[in-house]
Amino acid sequence: MAKKMFTIDGNGAVSHIAYAFSDVAAIYPITPSSTMAEYVDEWSAMGRKNLFGQTVNVAEMQSEGGAAGAVHGSLVAGAMTTTFTASQGLLLMIPNMYKIAGELLPTVFHVSARTVATHALSIFGDHSDVMACRQTGFAMLASGSVQEAEDMALVAHLATIKSSIPFLHFFDGFRTSHEVQKVEEIAYEDIRKLVDWEKVDAFRARALNPEHPHQSGTAQNPDVFFQNREAANPYHLAVPGIVEECMKQVKKLTGRGYKLFDYVGAPDAEEVIIIIGSGAEAVHETVNALNRKGRKVGAIKVRLYRPFAADAFLKALPKTVKTLAVMDRTKEPGALGDPLYTDVRTALAQAGRDDIRVLGGRYGLSSKEFTPTMIKAIYDNAQKARPKNHFTVGIEDDVTNSSLKLGRQFNAAPESTVACKFYGLGSDGTVGANKNSIKIIGDHTKLNVQAYFAYDSKKSGGLTVSHLRFGKEPIQSTYQIDDANFVACHNPAYVTQYDMLSHLKRGGTFLLNCPWEGEELEERLPAALKRDLARKKAKFYVIDAIDLAEKNGMGARINTIMQAAFFKLANIIPYAKAEKYMKDYARDTYGRRGDKVVKANYAVIEAATKNLKEVKVPAAWADTTTGAQPHHVEATEYFNSIAKPILGQAGDSLPVSAFDPAGRVPTATTQFEKRGIAVNVPEWQVEHCIQCNQCSMVCPHAVIRPFLVETGSERPEGFVTKPALGREYAGNDFRIQVSPLDCTGCGNCYEVCPSKTKALQMKPLDSQRHEEANWEFARQLPDDRFNHNKNTVRGSQFLKPLFEYSGACAGCGETPYIKLATQLFGDRMVIANATGCTSIYGGSSPTVPYTVNSKGHGPAWANSLFEDNAEFGFGMNLAYAQRRARLAETVEALIAVEWTDAPIKEAGAQWLQDMHKADESKAAGEKLKAACEAGLDMHGTEWEAEWIKNGKKCDCDACTGASAVLKEADMLAKKSIWIIGGDGWAYDIGYGGLDHVLAQNQDVNILVLDTEVYSNTGGQASKSTPTGSVAKFAAAGKRTKKKDLGMMAMSYGYVYVAHVSMSANYNQVLKAFNEAEAYNGPSLIIAYSPCINHGINMSFSQAETRKAVASGYWNLYRYNPELAEQGKNPLIIDSKDPTESYQDYLRGEVRYTSLLKAFPDQAEQLFQRSEEEAAMRLDNLKRLAAE
Repeated sequence: MAKKMFTIDGNGAVSHIAYAFSDVAAIYPITPSSTMAEYVDEWSAMGRKNLFGQTVNVAEMQSEGGAAGAVHGSLVAGAMTTTFTASQGLLLMIPNMYKIAGELLPTVFHVSARTVATHALSIFGDHSDVMACRQTGFAMLASGSVQEAEDMALVAHLATIKSSIPFLHFFDGFRTSHEVQKVEEIAYEDIRKLVDWEKVDAFRARALNPEHPHQSGTAQNPDVFFQNREAANPYHLAVPGIVEECMKQVKKLTGRGYKLFDYVGAPDAEEVIIIIGSGAEAVHETVNALNRKGRKVGAIKVRLYRPFAADAFLKALPKTVKTLAVMDRTKEPGALGDPLYTDVRTALAQAGRDDIRVLGGRYGLSSKEFTPTMIKAIYDNAQKARPKNHFTVGIEDDVTNSSLKLGRQFNAAPESTVACKFYGLGSDGTVGANKNSIKIIGDHTKLNVQAYFAYDSKKSGGLTVSHLRFGKEPIQSTYQIDDANFVACHNPAYVTQYDMLSHLKRGGTFLLNCPWEGEELEERLPAALKRDLARKKAKFYVIDAIDLAEKNGMGARINTIMQAAFFKLANIIPYAKAEKYMKDYARDTYGRRGDKVVKANYAVIEAATKNLKEVKVPAAWADTTTGAQPHHVEATEYFNSIAKPILGQAGDSLPVSAFDPAGRVPTATTQFEKRGIAVNVPEWQVEHCIQCNQCSMVCPHAVIRPFLVETGSERPEGFVTKPALGREYAGNDFRIQVSPLDCTGCGNCYEVCPSKTKALQMKPLDSQRHEEANWEFARQLPDDRFNHNKNTVRGSQFLKPLFEYSGACAGCGETPYIKLATQLFGDRMVIANATGCTSIYGGSSPTVPYTVNSKGHGPAWANSLFEDNAEFGFGMNLAYAQRRARLAETVEALIAVEWTDAPIKEAGAQWLQDMHKADESKAAGEKLKAACEAGLDMHGTEWEAEWIKNGKKCDCDACTGASAVLKEADMLAKKSIWIIGGDGWAYDIGYGGLDHVLAQNQDVNILVLDTEVYSNTGGQASKSTPTGSVAKFAAAGKRTKKKDLGMMAMSYGYVYVAHVSMSANYNQVLKAFNEAEAYNGPSLIIAYSPCINHGINMSFSQAETRKAVASGYWNLYRYNPELAEQGKNPLIIDSKDPTESYQDYLRGEVRYTSLLKAFPDQAEQLFQRSEEEAAMRLDNLKRLAAE
């Protein structure tokens, strides 16, 4: 029977196997493993049956530690159970892994191996997480490609059942987990024949059961623990043989053979690389290419890493080998060598093989590219008489000089492979369209296919680069394309930002989405791009996909248009067939969004090829020196030398010495990016503006701001103003200024404008470029001329935002709250930020959106982990409390000295009185600092001569105390401690810490940006997800109601709690932030934050905040314990009874309407229950407010 093939990513291939073997899956989301659990949850919801004839029972836990505990419990109760994780999540499972292995419980943990956070967080792939587990007792099995991941998953599940040893099956995060290839779909009926069912029955029979009870997990004393620990040795010793047996079973079924250590290459090789994971594929490809050129090299692919079968390893070595280069994808500081290297050295030493030279190398940390050029350098180094040991490859280490020098680019891919690159903007649909494209090619041709997607650090508005390969020969190129037949640029702003054609082959094709033609096209293209087109004799095509999308109701989604153009130009499939397949995928992909969206996609697919235009490349372009220039910005040395190359996709070229060893980076650098990614940006209509400043309040990226300029003062031409309203601003003019190159074009400012005739109009970006000069002028205006009223929307928005131009999605519902906090308290803020969306757009390389005021003061920000953020922030508060207490003792001692100057005594006493108050401590601290500086200056006093003689120093108690105060002067102003994160952190993994911190009754502020899903990992359900909402891990709609975090916090009685929703009531939001920060105790603000994962048009995200409140979906309230101290009810409900339909609100978001399409009967019941639960919440609030 012919094999059934399917085009899928590595996570999907693994999930296909894991689902078959699992009664239960206990899960928790973490990138890049989350999609494995999502596949399993979705298949379960759709009724897929496992090998046991059931749907998998999927349980989302509150953390990875919780998931591991649930796996352990499920196993001891006799259910075949699995989980999926990575990185820090895997580390949280380690305590339970020891237990599971110690109790000989069969399971497979599938791990998309990912970097463990050290000096910085990275979501990308290496082996630092799995190598931390090698001592747990789990067997460790590795795979290096999508097909291998499926096959090794099958081997792991078969072997764990036979051996009773738990398995950790790992493959490289992103490189394998998210790579798409065409692989065999191994049928469940065939898998069933391979299972040792007697072992399954035996496992179930030894489960905990009161009808035949036993006890496990006991405590043992020194007299017997050691012996009992050694009793499991035979089980571990049997694993290699069992894995080999299972590999033979899989070969018999599929024809694909594997060994514990697979050797590839010349039988008489002298230099051999030993490697684990996806890098082995690139090495295999390079070995073939080098040997075709006459070299004698080879490679050993490590499959079973634990137990390390030394006899099998030695057997795999060619007899002729002289040098082994052992490559580790992890770093163990302080060790004599990295893990695989030390294992190889040990195996050789124990076998007495001192005739083989062993070199250790490190590569690929955090998915760093590992290319044939680098692999050739490793072989070249191994050939040398005095090679470099403990080397690195792929970086320039100019600090410890460990790196290998690379030669000329070496291309190892088969010549028949076609390679295509696509530069897209996150959220324009490019990645989704390319996933569909590779599936169309994979499913409807005999070609082998591969797709890989690279992203920058920003959210939906960042750069995406899609790498698609297809060809007749197997594709082993586990690295990004560096020799492309086809390159497409989906955003016209990129032509001056990125070098997109250096990797284009001679005679290749370049497709550009832009509105330019003729002379304008020539003007808009940079000289370097034109030279590359001409010198490479490239075919050049343009299409105005933006205009086509807007005309057909697609908004900014240009994906299907560019996809159609690609299929037309690439000519892989006859275009008529390609068009049909594209429409089929559009229906499947967008059907849940409604027929209107599907038809719009059909229309643009049909229109795309008619709008595709070929541009004849003039020969004169080969030597041109004229063309568009990138927008020039005067920036800092750090930005120009480090951030700018990274932004331009040249970060690989930066040497080790460029970076701070501890990972610290300066703030205030997003201001220099000037991405220019918006299609349309707001234009101020001065005559209609009522100066409410609401547009500034809601702007997610702080690109629209009100400014005041003195009447009659000099200003640029075109800097139009109107007289400022209000007595406090008399003699000043008012202007709303937009930064067009920083704007993402969401349009929320336009939507919220309350003027009868809108005071903002969305205009094409090109028509507003002149405003950038006005923006730069406005930014330089003094920010400290007024004492603005922070308690009004208008006054607060004149304050400079100290959070600007972040990498958040266009229309983000979270960032307006963070921005507001920085306007109110930013010069005193210390932020502990949970991992999640807020940390990614707030703290990702290479730029920082947190900035400073004219005094250089601004938020100090740090991220620890996901789960511990509340404790992290609490620790910051402990430190500041202790340090300021010591400073208070110093001030007390200083003013007690008899001869201390009177101004110091007065200022010191005032500071001691106000030290715990916000603005007052800052003002008093400035006075005390000035008084101490004046007191230490003895010019003109009777002690001047002696003071100068002593080097302008005095050792008296007063001078010593004043110097001590100045040394700690940055502690004088009371710090505003903010603990910020999303609902996944606050409601789930970090709730225990959050609750404990609140219970300590200390002065910290907690801001929860509630999107009701795990936004950063793709929209998984949290305990904040309401009843009936579809989310990942809740494919059939969430069946339990939302956790009431606010009510739980109020139960303490001494916690300030606020429930807010930005444009539903601006004044209530302001009151909540000001009251929370002023409250001398713990505060919790829960802020409703519409998210792209809700399936809404983010141009109307602020409208959604109003609808949520008007329908009763979200209540506004403030609970202030200070009111109770005054004998008043501490709870104030700020929202009115619902005035709009709750059901209409639900039906306005895809996260709810998709349930109606998939499960209509259940949806109606769940929606009704959701409304009833909302009514109960409101009734409960009313009851408490009336007491």
